[in-house]
Amino acid sequence: MATIMNKENYIPRIIDAEVERYLAAMGAVCIEGPKWCGKTWTSSFHSSSEFMVGDPNNNFQNRALAEMAPALVLDGETPRLIDEWQEVPPLWDAVRHIVDQRGEKGQFILTGSATPKRKGVLHSGAGRIGKLRMRPMSLYESGDSNGKVSLQELCEGKLTPVITGEVDLRVLAHLIVRGGWPGNLDTDDADISLLPKEYLEAVIDDDVNRVDEIRRDSRKVRLLLRSLARNESTTATNRTLKNDIKEIDDEDIDVETVANYLDVFNRLFLTDNQQPYAARLRSSVRVKQAEKRHFCDPSLACALLNVTPERLIGDLETFGFLFEALCERDLKIYAESFGAALYHYQDYAGNEMDAVIEMQDGSWCGIEIKLGANKIEEAAENLIRIREEIVKDGGKTPSALIVICGLSNAAFQRPDGVFVVPLTALKN
Repeated sequence: MATIMNKENYIPRIIDAEVERYLAAMGAVCIEGPKWCGKTWTSSFHSSSEFMVGDPNNNFQNRALAEMAPALVLDGETPRLIDEWQEVPPLWDAVRHIVDQRGEKGQFILTGSATPKRKGVLHSGAGRIGKLRMRPMSLYESGDSNGKVSLQELCEGKLTPVITGEVDLRVLAHLIVRGGWPGNLDTDDADISLLPKEYLEAVIDDDVNRVDEIRRDSRKVRLLLRSLARNESTTATNRTLKNDIKEIDDEDIDVETVANYLDVFNRLFLTDNQQPYAARLRSSVRVKQAEKRHFCDPSLACALLNVTPERLIGDLETFGFLFEALCERDLKIYAESFGAALYHYQDYAGNEMDAVIEMQDGSWCGIEIKLGANKIEEAAENLIRIREEIVKDGGKTPSALIVICGLSNAAFQRPDGVFVVPLTALKN
């Protein structure tokens, strides 16, 4: 069997446990996520044979074979990896059919870096093909967090105080600009922006058109991406994005085009917005329903804005938004590993929490994110005030309140009960 990797060199990912769990329970698992985040490596690690749809050898012979005889390419030792299945959508139904025929678990691992429209796919695959979302590496996965503090234990109100070590502002800037791309971990500092920039060029020049074979205006795609970068970690509406492009770039895009392009970015897993916490607080407080804008990795916003670590340090306001994006990328990865979900909170009284984690049993914890340790007091006071208003209004008491800080050197619980944890000490 030809393999694409030496499994001894595999860097473990948090999603590994979920892949094994799904293979034990489902006929097949589909791992979705942005390109270059490590889907193929992880899938190959868990597979016994593989078929690469996008292999360019022999004039893309594999793709032609998959188009002519989808069932034929599925024959092999299981679990069998089918990489970039969306290039030949009928493969989905072929996998579902064979899973039904065999009646066995763990038959296939599919990977996809885009969600195709349903054309060519007859069946959803429900009950046969489980879906997992993979993201770029968290700091714990890339070795940039020492993992002394478990987010799951924090959400349960547990923390053993620990000195976590000093954190340099330049290191945080480097981690934001570099991103969580496995292929960028060992890149020289001077070149860490190249991979995110090339990623974006591939999206603009190719992917946005290939996802559904509709030609799009690359200039407008670029303008919208730049606007998203300027509005990273905010709840900017589609109309706000349109107005931002008009004001900053002196170009006009209609709202319908904005909505269409945003849908394409979502289907390419380029964006990864943070949903509002809605009414899960079980109080009568009216909450806003706006998503918080995020790219799948903050390095993409940096690439679009031509931000280097040095420029980031010189613009602490932008640094703060991008540090928040870095934190929330990692929080989503960690939370989903133990069945929790990440949200944000805004209400019409002006109250905001940067992040809310809801556990499977309905319990929740509130999180504020601050770059500097000098903002910890302000963040803790905000969390306590919002907690009191929610409880007073009949809402559920949070299981924990947490301040995640960039430049703190210890994880501890304050006298008021609020936890303080450095991002570079966090794991799932």
